[in-house]
Amino acid sequence: MLLQQIAMTVAEGEEHELAPLWADPYVFGAVMFAILLVLMFITLSYSNLGNRHTATEEHADPHRQHPNKHDHGQGH
Repeated sequence: MLLQQIAMTVAEGEEHELAPLWADPYVFGAVMFAILLVLMFITLSYSNLGNRHTATEEHADPHRQHPNKHDHGQGH
C-alpha cells in the first residue's frame, strides 16, 4: 500500500518551486564558518584562566574528621 502511494506521488510528477534564497549557498557556509570561528576563539580565550594566580599550598586541618579539598580557611 505504501509503495503504491509513493509510486502515485512520483508518477504525478508535480514539480514544486523551491523557496528563493537571498544569497548563494556559499555565503551561508562562509557565514556559519565565521560564526563558529568566533565562538572557537571565545572558547580558547578562557583556556588560561588557571594561570592568573600563583599556586599556593592547601591547608588541611588534621583534626577534621573528613578533610576535603575545598578548605575555606577553617582551622589554623
